Amino acid sequence: MAVETAPLYGGERSRRITIRDLRVAKENGERWPMLTSYDMYTAEIFDEAGIPVLLVGDSAGNNVYAHADTVPVTVEEMVPLARAVVRSTKRALIVCDLPFGSYQLGPEQALATSIQVMKETGVQAVKLEGGRTVVESVRRIVEAGIPVMAHTGFTPQSVNALGGYRVQGRGAQADELIESALALEEAGAFSIVLEMVTAQVAAEVTKRLSIPVIGIGAGPDCDAQVLVWQDMAGMRPDEAPTPRFVKAFGHLRRDLAAATHAFADEVVAGRFPADEHTYH
Repeated sequence: MAVETAPLYGGERSRRITIRDLRVAKENGERWPMLTSYDMYTAEIFDEAGIPVLLVGDSAGNNVYAHADTVPVTVEEMVPLARAVVRSTKRALIVCDLPFGSYQLGPEQALATSIQVMKETGVQAVKLEGGRTVVESVRRIVEAGIPVMAHTGFTPQSVNALGGYRVQGRGAQADELIESALALEEAGAFSIVLEMVTAQVAAEVTKRLSIPVIGIGAGPDCDAQVLVWQDMAGMRPDEAPTPRFVKAFGHLRRDLAAATHAFADEVVAGRFPADEHTYH
């Protein structure tokens, strides 16, 4: 039976979104958007726009810190980014990624890192990657009272082991991926990200799980969709390789380049600062 509540996206709320709100949205068949954020201004903009969940992703590795992938990112690099996003928002549920190397040693390391991240940033949840191998870590973190967003399918932290950016869920992989998702739900994850998974498998996972399924390159049938904000806003160079699942909804790189040239041209021509920008 559907529960009456304000919509996640666009609804008026005087408090932060909670994991219960996300489950109610699933029960009501409400779809919702999620974006990454790593700084004050994007966090403010996305929060004011009504984006219900913001992810401080280890995608900062290749979108903030200029690494080739997410593997080099550390907890120490994630903490200040997450703090900024929390301080700059009032409504969104903020999730922080646990970076590679901060939970792979097992449940106790995963719990210790989660506690550190929660205490030092003020986020409402953590996210970690993996299938059956992280089920016990998810269970341990949740038992300690920390909400966990799971992430399976293509897992960027395992890009080297997976042999590159490869679509998951084809052929014999399908059953294993579905069973992994069910195991992560049973362990207590409040939601799960499916990345680069075939649409058919993602649809089956979404149907079988009672928790929200968030797609990124996983077809249209997921409960929610997430993109890296720089991809969403058009910050990539035109010539840069772009994953099939990315759609640019703006041209921010082009607009920022135009603003930069306009500023520089006025400085060179002596038109800036004008009198209205000068103290007397």
